[in-house]
Amino acid sequence: MSLIYFPIIVSLFAIVFVWFLVSQIKKSPAAGDKAVAITQAVQEGAMSYLKRQYLTISIVGIILFILLFFMGWKIAIGFLIGAVLSGVSGFIGMIVSTQANTRVAEAAKKGLAKALDISFKGGLITGLMVVSLGLLAVSGYYFLTGITGLIGLGFGASLISVFARVGGGIYTKAADVGADLVGKVEKGIPEDDPRNPAVIADQVGDNVGDCAGMAADIFETYSVTIVATMILGALLYPISPQFVLLPLILCSVSILTSIVGSYFVRLGKKQNIMGAMYKGVVATVILSAVAFYFVISRYMAGQITSATNLYFSTLVGLVIAAGMFVITEYYTSKSYGPVKSIAKASETGHATNIIRGIGLGMQSTAYPVLLIAFGTIISFWLAGIYGVALAVMAMLSISGIVVGVDAYGPITDNAGGIAEMAGMPEDVRKITDALDAVGNTTKAVTKGYAIASAGLAALVLFAAYSEKVSINGSINFSLTNPQVIAGLLIGGLLPYLFASFLMGAVGKTAGKVVEEVRRQFKEIKGLMEGTAKPEYGKAVDIVTKAAIKEMLLPALIPVAAPILVGFILGPEALGGLLIGAIVTGLFVGISMTTGGAAWDNAKKYIEGGAYGGKGSFAHQAAVTGDTVGDPYKDTAGPAINPMIKVLNIVALLIVAFLV
Repeated sequence: MSLIYFPIIVSLFAIVFVWFLVSQIKKSPAAGDKAVAITQAVQEGAMSYLKRQYLTISIVGIILFILLFFMGWKIAIGFLIGAVLSGVSGFIGMIVSTQANTRVAEAAKKGLAKALDISFKGGLITGLMVVSLGLLAVSGYYFLTGITGLIGLGFGASLISVFARVGGGIYTKAADVGADLVGKVEKGIPEDDPRNPAVIADQVGDNVGDCAGMAADIFETYSVTIVATMILGALLYPISPQFVLLPLILCSVSILTSIVGSYFVRLGKKQNIMGAMYKGVVATVILSAVAFYFVISRYMAGQITSATNLYFSTLVGLVIAAGMFVITEYYTSKSYGPVKSIAKASETGHATNIIRGIGLGMQSTAYPVLLIAFGTIISFWLAGIYGVALAVMAMLSISGIVVGVDAYGPITDNAGGIAEMAGMPEDVRKITDALDAVGNTTKAVTKGYAIASAGLAALVLFAAYSEKVSINGSINFSLTNPQVIAGLLIGGLLPYLFASFLMGAVGKTAGKVVEEVRRQFKEIKGLMEGTAKPEYGKAVDIVTKAAIKEMLLPALIPVAAPILVGFILGPEALGGLLIGAIVTGLFVGISMTTGGAAWDNAKKYIEGGAYGGKGSFAHQAAVTGDTVGDPYKDTAGPAINPMIKVLNIVALLIVAFLV
């Protein structure tokens, strides 16, 4: 069998394996009694939101498709494929989550091991579907049309990802913040209490933001990195097609190792949930490292760049991935000093909690950025800019199991909510709480991984942009060039401007939710006493409409900015814009996601009994910190990933018109 068909065959095999996992989950019993209506309400709310979101996005997509057709049918069709499959991956992520969460709640009655098994399989379905669809799209379209249309495919995936991350992020955190501000802060009722009118909207938000949005995000990062590496291979080694095909083969290998690695996720004697997750990730990394050696040493033998250097470049990428896991867990887990320091600061009030959380978020950027910097230098020294691309590709190649670990989080979060609202026994809630606590850390860890890989992927895209510019004309990217400096400043501004719109959107929408929840508690007699039912649908409708409306402007910023700067100030300024956005985007993204997750787990640390436990003054301050951190970690921070890559993809699309 020719290796040219290998990625397509592996992708199809992974899709078949996914359906095997789906059938296993469906065999597990769903929670009954009160949980049926709750689950149905969450499923309907999530489906309703996604339909409205995709309808809105499709209007923008059709306009862009028509415009891109004038640049060539290959780019336009590629855009359509990338956009559709990015949306499909998000849709599948949401469907799986809403099917698995009720089964996890029911499985918790049989113990921790059974609940973990179902929740992880639910996450793994999303992870493997994302990477298999991404690999199938890129490899299939490349084999049909060649390298030209791949930029369009990457743009389609990136654009949908921005909308999904922005819209889903606004939805999930506006609902969460609105529910917490009235329920936990004003009324003093527990999280996920069925008396809270915004609790269903909060449950829906976990699915449309943390599942659908995250799946579209990783699909885009994964696909765009493959595309960028292939383009670089074609530009740098025009007579050696092996450099174009190598990223496809490496990703194929890692999909197989992710499937094998998933069988290592098992609880040990200590019942350590995080340890069980790490067994699967570590096994995948080791298997990938071994497999990469045999693939590269055989397939790349006798090339202009040595196979050994190429192999060590992939190891650099795997080390960065592992390093991001360790660093992010240190800053976000309840077991370590940073989170405990926020909890300690909560003893003296709301302000000191906020001050410590912001400071910790800023501090948490140091180690990841140094790791990325050294990784970039080493991989460049080994194999030039293609070595950097290969390092990023290796880092992202294990996305199948990494997304599985991430998507596990919202499934367990929803399972806990269902258990609470349905009045399940206390021992069930203890198990779902234990799973959810780890889920907060896994979501934070994988977001750190995603942001680091996004920053490196954007660097690879910039390299492809600069290579295309140098082919088509003589361009000066020197720092003595005022256009470059202007571009750097504008690019550095964009992540801050982008994040400000998202934070504002969450605050505005959460305010509407607060008003609605207050109204219901005031006007519905017996609601607080539990003798009357809240009007859940009204809160869901408010958040849905607001999220759709608020997502449009920020999502269009990364499309419009490079076009305006490129045509008004020129290609040098556009190059500066790309680097400026990558640099500040990395810092803003990491500080927001890590700081927000640390705030969340500081609250949970106090709820576990520290500093007075639930209801104490420290707990009240920690709830405030968590409320501020919610849009940090789940809206603005993660959305910077696709934003900086859309900037670069648009630059690649228009470069031919600028030089």
